[in-house]
Amino acid sequence: MKLKILALITALIAATISPSAAADCEITCVDVYTQDGQLILEARKGSGPKASAAVKPKNVARPKAKVEAKPKVVVKPKVTAKPLVTSKPKMAVPKKKVAPKKIAPVAVAATSLSDRISKSLPTAGISYQPNFQPLINVPVYFWSDVPTLFRSKVDLIGESIDVAMRPSFTWSFGDGSFATTTDPGGPYPSGKITHIYSNPGTYPVILITTWGGSFSHNSIERAITGQIKKSTALSITVVAAPTRFMN
Repeated sequence: MKLKILALITALIAATISPSAAADCEITCVDVYTQDGQLILEARKGSGPKASAAVKPKNVARPKAKVEAKPKVVVKPKVTAKPLVTSKPKMAVPKKKVAPKKIAPVAVAATSLSDRISKSLPTAGISYQPNFQPLINVPVYFWSDVPTLFRSKVDLIGESIDVAMRPSFTWSFGDGSFATTTDPGGPYPSGKITHIYSNPGTYPVILITTWGGSFSHNSIERAITGQIKKSTALSITVVAAPTRFMN
């Protein structure tokens, strides 16, 4: 019986599962999506992980050194008497101008903040009435104790995110009958999820709860990408009522 229930759960989830994907964002974003049965909330803002380099300064041309003209050589006069020795004029050495140093580019560190958390949603329990040996050809009332609204408010890196998710239900009563509804059901006499078994026996009852919803950030509401599916199962034994004719 356990193997049969597990096989039915796998088939139901495979038939109704939908892929989840996270929204892409590059600079600043807040996003909520589903992944591996979890609700993922992400927030990121700033200039991103990559650093931006400062603009390289243009190369400054090195000025050419000015070279002074060589002085004229004074011709020594002919010696008639001992002439006075004329000293050679000193050569003026031009000063070299130092070129300004090149400024190396400085990398500006980027500022980036990000955070991510995951949340689990409640798993539904199954109840039915009559809860002991319900009879064939008599309605059996089913219901789930899961809340009809899941709300959560989360603060990430200074950003406030409000999440609201609602469940829908797919019932498998074990005899080939199914029912899909947004009503969680209830006990007799007001419950709206009922099923009548025609033959006695033990039946695997499976409930697939599908969560979907939206989130709001800065007064803007967006749909949550993907869905979360949770399954619950139990066995129910239905009996035949003895019949006796009386005068």
